[in-house]
Amino acid sequence: MRSPLLIVLIASILCASTAQAQTRSSRRNVKQAQSTGEKRKPAQQDQANPADKKQDDCGCETEAPPDVLAIVNGVRISSRSIDESLKDQIYALQRQALEARNRELDLQINSKLFAAEAKRRGITVARLMDEEVKSRIKEPTESEVRAFYEQNRDQIQAEFNDARTYLINYLRDQRQRDEARRFAERLRATAQFNILEEPTPPKTPADRARVLATVYGEPITSGDIEDSLRPFIYGVQEQIYTLRKGALDLKIREILLGQEAQKRDIAPEALLEMEVAPKIKKISEVDARTFYDQNKDRLEGDYAQLKDQIIQYLEQMERRNAESAFVEQLRRAASLQVFLTAPALPTYAIAADDQPLKGDAAAPVTIIEFTDFECPACARTQPIIEQLLKEYGNKVKLVVRDFPLQQHANAFKAAEAAEAAREQGKYWEYVAILFNNQSALGVDKLKEYASRLGLDRAKFDAALDSGKFAEKVQRDIQDGLNIGINSTPTVFINGRLNQEKTYESLKAAIEAALKEAAKQQASNNK
Repeated sequence: MRSPLLIVLIASILCASTAQAQTRSSRRNVKQAQSTGEKRKPAQQDQANPADKKQDDCGCETEAPPDVLAIVNGVRISSRSIDESLKDQIYALQRQALEARNRELDLQINSKLFAAEAKRRGITVARLMDEEVKSRIKEPTESEVRAFYEQNRDQIQAEFNDARTYLINYLRDQRQRDEARRFAERLRATAQFNILEEPTPPKTPADRARVLATVYGEPITSGDIEDSLRPFIYGVQEQIYTLRKGALDLKIREILLGQEAQKRDIAPEALLEMEVAPKIKKISEVDARTFYDQNKDRLEGDYAQLKDQIIQYLEQMERRNAESAFVEQLRRAASLQVFLTAPALPTYAIAADDQPLKGDAAAPVTIIEFTDFECPACARTQPIIEQLLKEYGNKVKLVVRDFPLQQHANAFKAAEAAEAAREQGKYWEYVAILFNNQSALGVDKLKEYASRLGLDRAKFDAALDSGKFAEKVQRDIQDGLNIGINSTPTVFINGRLNQEKTYESLKAAIEAALKEAAKQQASNNK
């Protein structure tokens, strides 16, 4: 679909993070409020050469990579040789992690200041942010949206009407960030808070108790910072792993091609040409036309203008695929050991109290789904999860958390409505109606669906109109942001993120979780 692509384009080009797209999230507003208090020098902001930095400076890796990353037909590939070629890229990622700790400390200080101010006024944080942030901003005018589009149209690469909603959301979000920052500045001017030391990675488990700052006497510890940054740090780990794996694969390829070429007494380039050239499919005009028709929404120019470029691109892809197939053939025939391992997925303790639950509460496997009732992908995922619940019976239960996205104007209210239906014992029936009517989720329709289920309309309408369940939805959003969620549906199985939402992927994850639960039970019984 086109919409997610536009979101990615706008987010990446205009530097708007997905988390910032949660317009109803007080945490998002807090996160954008930058510190104007005590000036401080960021930790370890020296000008050392990247090559001089240790790879665990950022606390990104629980253990250093093995000294030998792979052995290829007796040839050892050292970690040092791989990291030497990647030192600048790895160092840049380490710097991001170090800087993220300073930002997170500012975020937590502001979060506590907002909570303290809300308590002083006797209101919720969400209500505080409504009064001090949202109510103070002006909606972007059509001319402002159009002007912004014209200034950035080359990067956005979409027609104005297609991008309009996302541009409005971006400009509104930008204004909320600015207003939230000003509000934080006003609070900091009179608040009682102290920054005691820089947020550096804890060296030991006990070091997590180190107090970094206090806000009205309430401490913020190193552990608080690390817990909040777990998704970010895992992302850094993944990126470093991906860099190492890519460099390692290239080195393995180089060794295998060199060894095979030496056997045949020819140059590696000649070996590739000999093995690859006969297997490259000639690209026809039909191939080029098919590619154009399948991708024309993302291409600029008509077929006649792009034909030669498309043919050249497809020829390059054919050569690359043929080369990869040959190298894979060499890998299968080689004596190859690889010791580089991917970082372990973190396990999150996600609250499931007072949440919609389907299945046996005592089931050993818990699926927690963060969903958006206006999200088409969520609607497509629902039948898959329902099928798995039927298959596994009392072994699996489903817990639903709300995560309405900014680009879905009716999703937040729909989440409130689902809670109002749950109050009357009709949550799952109501949710089924929402997913079947995603293009009609205005307040009037939400109330109409309550009548369809025979709910007490007076009670339902009062809950919806008063925002009775808004704070609960807000809590779900904040919990989701705390563990790095930035899209829907996001599915966790026994606390572990499942990237794919296919039937096969979810079933495999459930099977793995059941085996792990059985092992744990056997260990407990010993």
